Amino acid sequence: MIKACLNLFILVIIVTSSKMKVAFIHNDKKLGTGAHYINELMAIKLRGRGVEVKNFYPRTSLIDPPIHLKGFSNILFFYSLLEKKDEIMRFNLVQGTTYTPLPFLAFDIPVVSHFGSTTRGFLKSTPQAKDLLSDTRRLWYRLRKDGILPELNVKSRKPMRDIADIEEYVAKRADAVIAVSQNVKKELIEAGVDPDKISVIHNAIEDYWFEKSLKPIVSDPAIVFLGRLGGDAFTLKLKGLDRLVHLYSKFPKVKKITICLISNKKLKDWLRVWFERHQMFVNFKKDLIPNVVDAQAGSVLFIPSRYEGFSLSLVEGMSQGLIPVSYPVGVAPEIIINGENGFLVSSQAEAISVIENILKDEALRRKLSESAYQTSLKFRSDVIVEELLNLYSRTLRGYTPPAKKAIKNKDSHR
Repeated sequence: MIKACLNLFILVIIVTSSKMKVAFIHNDKKLGTGAHYINELMAIKLRGRGVEVKNFYPRTSLIDPPIHLKGFSNILFFYSLLEKKDEIMRFNLVQGTTYTPLPFLAFDIPVVSHFGSTTRGFLKSTPQAKDLLSDTRRLWYRLRKDGILPELNVKSRKPMRDIADIEEYVAKRADAVIAVSQNVKKELIEAGVDPDKISVIHNAIEDYWFEKSLKPIVSDPAIVFLGRLGGDAFTLKLKGLDRLVHLYSKFPKVKKITICLISNKKLKDWLRVWFERHQMFVNFKKDLIPNVVDAQAGSVLFIPSRYEGFSLSLVEGMSQGLIPVSYPVGVAPEIIINGENGFLVSSQAEAISVIENILKDEALRRKLSESAYQTSLKFRSDVIVEELLNLYSRTLRGYTPPAKKAIKNKDSHR
């Protein structure tokens, strides 16, 4: 007990007497993905607390592979960061997105692996087109027939399986693992990761989502989709495009608002004209989205995804008083209480029934909208920075260099 207190005291002196330095390894391309936004938010908030954060990203592609080797190509890409090894080793610890800190597992620096999702989760949750339920399966064949999608399934899932294997390898060997939801933690435990080194740290949303106060509910509620749709068949299935289209078609007289990131121009044009009373905001600047959705308080936010690690869109929508109707993905099962701040659904029929009841009951919409907003306040950015700092302190305090780990493991097997 005395020794543990002394170690903690020494760590506090080290951290407070010199600036903590964290090397972030991730993809810093300016892509509008949830991972990009949360990485930027973490870095900004940590710097605001006096932590030195530097982003490292490899610039050299080592090979130009065929499709079945794309996974290995992505993995090898991050090994080119070894050219910056001397600089990175001057930091207190390395934090990377899932497998990205792989090259530094062998060196004398603590490694934190941040899982906003798992590739294994993507693979398990996204079926082949032929295996979808009939009420949504027809859409995919229509999109292919109309030339909007060239294929219904990816040519090979092998690259994703390779990445899934490496993600799990890194998670097992990292000094600490961050899971953004209990669902992601469960996936990591099922993959054999030690539960004791997994910390659930929920994502946060940017401060601008909370700049305006909650508006009164609208008299003409809409069904809102907010988030990324992608462009290829795999991602579109993952994000539940077929479920969204199916649900929109069941409410022809209800206003529909789609705010999405989409890279398939033909699909974008098709969606824009296919439904009555439909507005689309495509590839919209993210910090402008609250100006659209804050005027829709009391409307329904539909989350049709088959898989999410967290679902920033869920919390973002709730922060504007939208009422979530979501499949049980990401953080949704942790924060949604049926009839209190939204609804969890397990089928399209259930989603349609729930939304019908919400739209016709103004008192229920007012209650759900206010409760959804109050729930979103738990995901302010000042929360995540405290949890990260606590995790870093615990990780540094319990860190054992790889060489000593090897000796310890060798002795334990004698």
